[in-house]
Amino acid sequence: MNATMLGLLSGIALGLAAAFGGFGAFLIVLVLGALGLLVGRFIDGKLDLSQFTGRDRG
Repeated sequence: MNATMLGLLSGIALGLAAAFGGFGAFLIVLVLGALGLLVGRFIDGKLDLSQFTGRDRG
């Protein structure tokens, strides 16, 4: 699955949460989606935490 398809599915899920569950459900889906993205990138080995801490490895 490429990034475009993943973005499309995420947008659909957020849209459905907003339409049927209101703003609270939208926020829950948004936070859990972001958490899932971080876990997936960590498992793939593509999460570089030095971007967030401001420190370089080298």
